Amino acid sequence: MPTAVVTQWSDGHGDGTGPGDWPTSSASLPSLVAGMLGDLDPRPGDRVLEIGTGTGWNAALLARRLGPDHVTTIELDRTVADKAAARLTAAGSPPRVVVGDGAHGCPDTAPHDGVLATCSVTSIPPAWLEQTRPGGRIVAPYSPLLAGGRIVRLTVSSPTRAEGRFVRPSAFMRLRGHRYSGTPADRYMNGDWPAGADRSWTRLDPADALRYDWAAALAVGLTLPDLYQRRTAYGDGWTWWLFDTAVTSWATVDAIPDTERYDVRQHGPRRLWDEIENAWDQWQKAGWPGVERYGLTVDGTTHTAWLDTPDNPLHH
Repeated sequence: MPTAVVTQWSDGHGDGTGPGDWPTSSASLPSLVAGMLGDLDPRPGDRVLEIGTGTGWNAALLARRLGPDHVTTIELDRTVADKAAARLTAAGSPPRVVVGDGAHGCPDTAPHDGVLATCSVTSIPPAWLEQTRPGGRIVAPYSPLLAGGRIVRLTVSSPTRAEGRFVRPSAFMRLRGHRYSGTPADRYMNGDWPAGADRSWTRLDPADALRYDWAAALAVGLTLPDLYQRRTAYGDGWTWWLFDTAVTSWATVDAIPDTERYDVRQHGPRRLWDEIENAWDQWQKAGWPGVERYGLTVDGTTHTAWLDTPDNPLHH
């Protein structure tokens, strides 16, 4: 079942009518939109800031519920914003549409009772906390660099602190300032690949840890927030490339279908595949916990993920 209707490719630079290099704006699955609005739980009189206007449909639903004067939606792409504003005006009683970087929020309409993001983030921008009143909610797709993307529902307790749980799976395009293209591989290799790597093997299919199981991918991604991955196809298989953002270490895993052992190469002071295996083992030993058992505490720029309760943080 499709999860979205893509409305823009490659930040609007795609040619023709076919798919571009990557999707950059969309209309989300209606059931997901409804679920996130339920997570936000806006009440009459609330002031809500939406991050990522897109088609304008979500903002229209909020305006219908709260009144147009209580809803502000911010969109970085002026073309997308202008089209959405025209649709909202044609529909009657349009909310305020602002062109700007959603990471900075909208101080002119703060404090807000709720912030609803329709783009994924790797961390909660400080401005969202600062512009939400104590007791207000932030609902956002939270996506670690490595794997896993889930909706988190946070309750703000101060301008620098919020806490809450992950509530549902999701797959959203990233806030543009949170895209991470990674470091060119040759900066890791230093002319030393593959001869300088330590070779081993594993029975853990990287797709099982990083892709197929929503809860496993979230657990591994939250445990190792400074890692990211790339995949390259060859024949019937894949090579999974693993890197750290500090540009110190790398690893590869060759995943060939219908095999029980996968070749591993690791280089640098950290053994990145070993860390992923350890995180996956922790998830298994905890009883294969689902998404809803994980939570997040935001304290300034520090993000701490936890299992069941905040006093049980994830460690690698």
